[in-house]
Amino acid sequence: MFHRFLKLIIAGLMIVVAIWQMTEGYIGNGIFLLLLSTLPIILYFRNEFILLAFLRMRKQDFVGAQKWLSYIKNPETALVKKQQGYYNYLHGIMLSQTNLIQAEKYFKKAIELGLNMDMDLAVAKLNLAGVALTRRRKLEATNLLNEAKKLDKQGMLKDQIVMMKEQLKRI
Repeated sequence: MFHRFLKLIIAGLMIVVAIWQMTEGYIGNGIFLLLLSTLPIILYFRNEFILLAFLRMRKQDFVGAQKWLSYIKNPETALVKKQQGYYNYLHGIMLSQTNLIQAEKYFKKAIELGLNMDMDLAVAKLNLAGVALTRRRKLEATNLLNEAKKLDKQGMLKDQIVMMKEQLKRI
């Protein structure tokens, strides 16, 4: 919605107005503005469109997620590096249903840019292992599956990893 530096400028102006309100004796207004100034700061680190796309992905609404991601016009300048990683991660998940070649590019770029959570990194590596498996690259798929297994601390991907290892044995 707003450029990332504009969010910080808005937060700074809100903090300045909050301090001015407190010096004038309006303590309640100042505290409210200080609390309200945290919203643009949070949205600097967590892009609102990526958050809305994640909510759509949770409901398995790929069209809605794609719509929210399409609002980000120039991700290289509008997003922080980790947000760019999640932008590519979401595109990779959506494309993994239809176009594995494009999905592989997005997942590789997402891993390169970085993802905050180990679970997201494990899912990206698991999907890359699936792509390598379909292309008959056994060694690469084995390495990616081992990395995904290390990153999956909760064991949520255990069944998928076991299933892919069984498919690797057939190759």
